[in-house]
Amino acid sequence: MQPFLPFALPDIGDDEIAEVVDTLRNGWITTGPKARRFELAFAEFLGDSTLQCVAVNSATAGLHLALEALGIGPGDEVITTTHTFTSTAEVVRYLGADVRLVDIDPATLNINPRAVEAAITARTRAIMPVHYAGLAADMPMLHALALRYGLHVVEDAAHALPTTSYGRLVGTLPSAATVFSFYANKTITTGEGGMLVTADADLARRARVMRLHGMNRDAFDRFTAKVPSWYYEIVAPGFKYNLTDIAAALGLHQLKRAREFADKRAQMAALYDEAFADLPLLLPPKAPEGDQHPWHLYVVRLTDDSPLSRDAFIEGLFQAGIGCSVHYIPLHLHPYWRDRYRLQPAQFPHSQRAFERMVSLPLYTRMGSADMDRVIQAVRRLLRP
Repeated sequence: MQPFLPFALPDIGDDEIAEVVDTLRNGWITTGPKARRFELAFAEFLGDSTLQCVAVNSATAGLHLALEALGIGPGDEVITTTHTFTSTAEVVRYLGADVRLVDIDPATLNINPRAVEAAITARTRAIMPVHYAGLAADMPMLHALALRYGLHVVEDAAHALPTTSYGRLVGTLPSAATVFSFYANKTITTGEGGMLVTADADLARRARVMRLHGMNRDAFDRFTAKVPSWYYEIVAPGFKYNLTDIAAALGLHQLKRAREFADKRAQMAALYDEAFADLPLLLPPKAPEGDQHPWHLYVVRLTDDSPLSRDAFIEGLFQAGIGCSVHYIPLHLHPYWRDRYRLQPAQFPHSQRAFERMVSLPLYTRMGSADMDRVIQAVRRLLRP
């Protein structure tokens, strides 16, 4: 019997391992010089010297810090998509504000700008688009709405490195902030981690203070500066959101491989597209001509003439020793969100229909040609018996 093929595995090389070992040996394992280097390298990767990059221990933390720095709080509303992981929305509740969930565009699976505009009220302060699976949301339309109604845009770019929108890298668009994820299954990884990116110096300054207990000097500054190293001041009730140097050591080398990873994922997605073209599947949407999709996820949707239900299809793949997942169980189906806002599936027909038919297939850079063939043959056996 063949070994189980997991849904995702990180691609960690010798350079990453050596950098982590160096970190362990040099004794600076919490936030320090390598976290600072990672922030600077990330700004360089994005190619915009005006950007401020703030390394954090998760994208969730980065989203929370961004909204907090923008002054989002009780009485405010933030609009986001129901078709996301709960972290996108939960950070709004951390601050005592309310979430307005809206439906997706069925063609792209991204937040629908028309639904966003319909949801704007006098309480709305921000829009939080999610670049689903790595495909950029309709950012020109969303930025136009934000300008028209005086709203902030905070991008959940957890899937979107490196993604482009109309030729510009996500992270360099005119949003208040953009937040990337380096979780274990993302396009690059630090195990756990994230990066808040902004061109707003005041927002970045507030995020840096709040990511470490509201302290006006972080540990690296306190133990390397010439002024008394022991002295600091608490200027706000902050959080514990800093990225360690151990994690940053991974990130320094993963970032160097980000474009290589994206190219390989695109090649793999193209192989899947070709292999599945004649099956009863709706294949993932592609980026517009001239833009880049990093293929964090490869999400297929079963059509009405599929011989199997979605759940039976997943079970068949697991029986064949192949891991897969569903991205996502929409927020309107989860008890907390459903009950708090009295949500019904009928309010989100496109997300609901997509959820009932979608499966995320394995796609990661450690997969070899034999692994790809296993997935292809298993899918074909199930859908063309």
